[in-house]
Amino acid sequence: MLLSTISAVKTILVVDDEPEIARLVRDYLEHGGFAVITASDGRAALEAARHRRPDLVILDLGLPGLDGLDVTRALRRDGAVPIVILSARGDESDKLVGLELGADDYMTKPFSPKELVARVRAVLRRTEAAAERGAVVRVGDDLLLDAARMETTAAGRRVELTPTEFELLLTMARQPGRVFTRAQLLDAVRGAAVESYERAIDAHVKNIRRKIEPDPRAPRFVQTVFGVGYRVADPG
Repeated sequence: MLLSTISAVKTILVVDDEPEIARLVRDYLEHGGFAVITASDGRAALEAARHRRPDLVILDLGLPGLDGLDVTRALRRDGAVPIVILSARGDESDKLVGLELGADDYMTKPFSPKELVARVRAVLRRTEAAAERGAVVRVGDDLLLDAARMETTAAGRRVELTPTEFELLLTMARQPGRVFTRAQLLDAVRGAAVESYERAIDAHVKNIRRKIEPDPRAPRFVQTVFGVGYRVADPG
Protein backbone atom coordinates (compact mmCIF):
# COMPACT_ATOMS: atom_id res chain seq x y z
CA MET A 1 0.00 0.00 0.00
CA LEU A 2 1.34 3.43 -0.93
CA LEU A 3 0.90 6.53 1.17
CA SER A 4 -0.64 9.48 -0.59
CA THR A 5 2.01 11.94 0.58
CA ILE A 6 5.02 9.63 0.96
CA SER A 7 6.51 8.09 -2.16
CA ALA A 8 6.99 4.57 -0.76
CA VAL A 9 6.00 2.50 2.24
CA LYS A 10 8.16 3.52 5.17
CA THR A 11 9.29 1.34 8.06
CA ILE A 12 8.87 2.72 11.57
CA LEU A 13 10.69 1.35 14.61
CA VAL A 14 8.55 1.73 17.75
CA VAL A 15 10.49 1.48 21.00
CA ASP A 16 8.42 1.25 24.19
CA ASP A 17 8.51 -1.12 27.16
CA GLU A 18 4.74 -0.85 27.71
CA PRO A 19 3.15 -3.51 25.47
CA GLU A 20 -0.22 -1.74 25.36
CA ILE A 21 1.31 1.50 24.10
CA ALA A 22 3.54 -0.28 21.59
CA ARG A 23 0.51 -2.19 20.29
CA LEU A 24 -1.60 0.97 20.07
CA VAL A 25 1.07 2.88 18.17
CA ARG A 26 1.73 -0.09 15.88
CA ASP A 27 -1.96 -0.49 15.04
CA TYR A 28 -2.42 3.19 14.15
CA LEU A 29 0.77 3.28 12.07
CA GLU A 30 -0.13 0.11 10.19
CA HIS A 31 -3.61 1.48 9.56
CA GLY A 32 -1.89 4.55 8.14
CA GLY A 33 0.07 2.42 5.68
CA PHE A 34 3.40 2.11 7.46
CA ALA A 35 5.39 -1.04 8.09
CA VAL A 36 6.20 -1.37 11.80
CA ILE A 37 8.84 -3.16 13.86
CA THR A 38 8.97 -2.97 17.64
CA ALA A 39 11.50 -3.18 20.46
CA SER A 40 10.94 -3.10 24.21
CA ASP A 41 14.35 -1.98 25.47
CA GLY A 42 17.23 0.20 24.40
CA ARG A 43 19.67 -2.50 23.33
CA ALA A 44 17.05 -4.27 21.24
CA ALA A 45 16.20 -0.90 19.66
CA LEU A 46 19.79 -0.29 18.58
CA GLU A 47 20.06 -3.82 17.23
CA ALA A 48 16.88 -3.36 15.21
CA ALA A 49 17.99 0.06 13.94
CA ARG A 50 21.33 -1.27 12.73
CA HIS A 51 19.98 -4.36 11.02
CA ARG A 52 16.54 -3.24 9.79
CA ARG A 53 17.41 0.36 8.85
CA PRO A 54 14.03 1.95 9.71
CA ASP A 55 12.99 5.22 8.08
CA LEU A 56 12.00 6.72 11.46
CA VAL A 57 12.20 5.79 15.15
CA ILE A 58 9.49 6.47 17.76
CA LEU A 59 11.32 6.31 21.07
CA ASP A 60 10.26 6.21 24.71
CA LEU A 61 12.78 7.63 27.18
CA GLY A 62 12.01 5.50 30.24
CA LEU A 63 13.37 2.21 28.91
CA PRO A 64 14.81 -0.64 30.96
CA GLY A 65 18.57 -1.06 30.77
CA LEU A 66 19.70 1.51 28.23
CA ASP A 67 17.86 4.81 28.71
CA GLY A 68 16.11 6.43 25.76
CA LEU A 69 18.48 9.39 25.82
CA ASP A 70 21.42 7.01 25.49
CA VAL A 71 19.64 5.35 22.58
CA THR A 72 19.20 8.77 20.97
CA ARG A 73 22.93 9.48 21.37
CA ALA A 74 23.84 6.12 19.83
CA LEU A 75 21.45 6.57 16.90
CA ARG A 76 22.91 9.99 16.22
CA ARG A 77 26.45 8.60 16.24
CA ASP A 78 25.37 6.06 13.62
CA GLY A 79 23.50 8.46 11.33
CA ALA A 80 20.59 10.84 10.88
CA VAL A 81 17.52 8.60 11.06
CA PRO A 82 14.56 10.80 12.14
CA ILE A 83 13.59 10.36 15.80
CA VAL A 84 10.27 11.22 17.43
CA ILE A 85 10.44 10.96 21.22
CA LEU A 86 7.24 9.75 22.88
CA SER A 87 7.63 10.08 26.64
CA ALA A 88 5.83 10.66 29.90
CA ARG A 89 8.56 13.17 30.77
CA GLY A 90 6.83 16.45 30.07
CA ASP A 91 9.13 19.04 31.65
CA GLU A 92 10.55 21.62 29.27
CA SER A 93 14.07 20.66 30.36
CA ASP A 94 13.46 17.06 29.27
CA LYS A 95 12.12 18.23 25.91
CA LEU A 96 15.11 20.48 25.32
CA VAL A 97 17.58 17.74 26.24
CA GLY A 98 15.89 15.37 23.80
CA LEU A 99 15.91 17.94 21.01
CA GLU A 100 19.50 18.95 21.71
CA LEU A 101 20.55 15.32 21.43
CA GLY A 102 19.08 15.33 17.93
CA ALA A 103 15.43 14.28 18.15
CA ASP A 104 13.23 15.75 15.41
CA ASP A 105 10.08 15.95 17.51
CA TYR A 106 8.89 15.32 21.07
CA MET A 107 5.44 14.22 22.20
CA THR A 108 4.31 13.66 25.76
CA LYS A 109 2.11 10.92 27.16
CA PRO A 110 -0.85 10.70 27.33
CA PHE A 111 -1.01 11.34 23.60
CA SER A 112 -3.29 11.25 20.60
CA PRO A 113 -2.35 8.32 18.32
CA LYS A 114 -3.74 10.22 15.34
CA GLU A 115 -1.55 13.22 16.13
CA LEU A 116 1.47 10.94 16.48
CA VAL A 117 0.84 9.49 13.03
CA ALA A 118 0.45 13.02 11.65
CA ARG A 119 3.78 14.04 13.11
CA VAL A 120 5.49 10.95 11.74
CA ARG A 121 4.13 11.79 8.29
CA ALA A 122 5.31 15.37 8.64
CA VAL A 123 8.89 14.44 9.57
CA LEU A 124 9.08 12.03 6.64
CA ARG A 125 7.43 14.54 4.31
CA ARG A 126 10.01 17.15 5.23
CA THR A 127 12.80 14.71 4.42
CA GLU A 128 11.33 14.03 0.99
CA ALA A 129 10.42 17.65 0.33
CA ALA A 130 14.05 18.69 0.66
CA ALA A 131 15.09 15.98 -1.76
CA GLU A 132 12.37 16.84 -4.26
CA ARG A 133 13.50 20.45 -4.46
CA GLY A 134 16.76 19.07 -5.74
CA ALA A 135 18.69 22.32 -5.54
CA VAL A 136 22.27 22.82 -4.43
CA VAL A 137 22.48 25.89 -2.22
CA ARG A 138 25.85 27.59 -1.78
CA VAL A 139 26.66 30.35 0.66
CA GLY A 140 30.06 31.65 -0.33
CA ASP A 141 32.78 29.03 -0.64
CA ASP A 142 32.34 27.52 2.79
CA LEU A 143 28.73 26.34 3.10
CA LEU A 144 27.10 23.91 0.67
CA LEU A 145 23.72 22.18 1.03
CA ASP A 146 22.70 19.50 -1.46
CA ALA A 147 18.93 19.26 -1.02
CA ALA A 148 18.52 16.17 -3.19
CA ARG A 149 20.94 14.18 -1.05
CA MET A 150 20.33 16.09 2.18
CA GLU A 151 24.09 16.53 2.45
CA THR A 152 25.83 19.48 4.10
CA THR A 153 29.42 20.59 3.71
CA ALA A 154 30.86 23.32 5.94
CA ALA A 155 34.39 24.63 5.42
CA GLY A 156 35.17 21.58 3.30
CA ARG A 157 33.94 19.15 5.95
CA ARG A 158 30.96 16.83 5.46
CA VAL A 159 28.48 16.94 8.36
CA GLU A 160 25.32 14.95 9.06
CA LEU A 161 22.23 16.91 10.03
CA THR A 162 18.87 15.52 11.06
CA PRO A 163 15.94 16.30 8.73
CA THR A 164 14.79 19.09 11.06
CA GLU A 165 18.26 20.60 11.35
CA PHE A 166 18.75 20.40 7.59
CA GLU A 167 15.42 22.08 6.85
CA LEU A 168 16.14 24.91 9.28
CA LEU A 169 19.62 25.51 7.87
CA LEU A 170 18.36 25.25 4.28
CA THR A 171 15.60 27.79 5.00
CA MET A 172 18.15 30.33 6.21
CA ALA A 173 20.82 29.48 3.63
CA ARG A 174 18.43 30.18 0.76
CA GLN A 175 18.39 33.81 1.88
CA PRO A 176 21.77 34.57 3.45
CA GLY A 177 21.78 37.75 5.49
CA ARG A 178 18.05 37.69 6.11
CA VAL A 179 17.09 37.57 9.78
CA PHE A 180 14.49 34.91 10.64
CA THR A 181 12.51 35.09 13.84
CA ARG A 182 12.07 31.91 15.85
CA ALA A 183 8.39 31.92 14.88
CA GLN A 184 9.30 32.03 11.17
CA LEU A 185 11.74 29.15 11.59
CA LEU A 186 9.14 27.22 13.54
CA ASP A 187 6.76 27.72 10.62
CA ALA A 188 9.40 26.22 8.30
CA VAL A 189 9.17 22.93 10.20
CA ARG A 190 5.62 23.32 11.46
CA GLY A 191 4.48 20.05 9.95
CA ALA A 192 6.37 18.07 12.56
CA ALA A 193 5.40 20.53 15.26
CA VAL A 194 8.79 20.21 16.99
CA GLU A 195 6.70 20.80 20.08
CA SER A 196 5.35 24.17 19.12
CA TYR A 197 7.33 26.42 21.36
CA GLU A 198 10.10 28.67 20.17
CA ARG A 199 12.83 27.44 22.51
CA ALA A 200 12.88 24.26 20.44
CA ILE A 201 14.44 26.33 17.64
CA ASP A 202 17.28 27.33 19.97
CA ALA A 203 17.95 23.66 20.68
CA HIS A 204 18.13 22.82 16.98
CA VAL A 205 20.34 25.82 16.19
CA LYS A 206 22.67 24.74 18.99
CA ASN A 207 22.94 21.33 17.33
CA ILE A 208 23.56 22.83 13.90
CA ARG A 209 26.34 25.02 15.26
CA ARG A 210 27.94 22.11 17.11
CA LYS A 211 28.11 20.22 13.82
CA ILE A 212 29.07 22.89 11.27
CA GLU A 213 30.93 25.62 13.12
CA PRO A 214 34.71 25.50 13.65
CA ASP A 215 34.00 27.17 17.00
CA PRO A 216 30.34 26.98 18.06
CA ARG A 217 30.97 29.71 20.66
CA ALA A 218 31.94 32.13 17.90
CA PRO A 219 29.72 31.02 14.99
CA ARG A 220 30.70 31.94 11.43
CA PHE A 221 27.74 30.47 9.61
CA VAL A 222 24.62 30.70 11.80
CA GLN A 223 24.57 34.00 13.63
CA THR A 224 22.32 35.21 16.42
CA VAL A 225 20.60 38.55 16.02
CA PHE A 226 19.82 39.33 19.63
CA GLY A 227 16.21 40.04 20.39
CA VAL A 228 15.13 38.91 16.92
CA GLY A 229 16.33 35.47 15.82
CA TYR A 230 18.95 33.92 13.54
CA ARG A 231 20.51 34.31 10.10
CA VAL A 232 23.04 32.59 7.89
CA ALA A 233 25.88 35.04 7.36
CA ASP A 234 26.04 36.64 3.94
CA PRO A 235 29.63 36.25 2.71
CA GLY A 236 29.14 39.11 0.27
